[in-house]
Amino acid sequence: MKRLALIAGACCAPGAPRIDDDLASDLASSFKALADPTRVAIVNRLAADGECCVCHLVEESDLSQPTVSHHLKILRDAGLVESERRGTWAYYRLNANGIARLAAALRPAA
Repeated sequence: MKRLALIAGACCAPGAPRIDDDLASDLASSFKALADPTRVAIVNRLAADGECCVCHLVEESDLSQPTVSHHLKILRDAGLVESERRGTWAYYRLNANGIARLAAALRPAA
């Protein structure tokens, strides 16, 4: 991994800051959470609406409530979404810091 970063940094992205192994591992975990079409769709829905009740995510996905909750747990554990309980329902929204970290990792050097 370090050898690849050194080679890529030397010829492919002049001026791009190198990331350390711990940050690379954290980012990989977050990107791995998005390696499922259902989770990408959930993140897309939350990006469009700002906030959504889990009941609406279940209705729109044709998946069972436990399956949707499983996907939301993976996204929450990766720091990409956060939730708030209101009565018997949970409302989800994107975690701005988690999404910003991913965006920064993909942003080309200035």
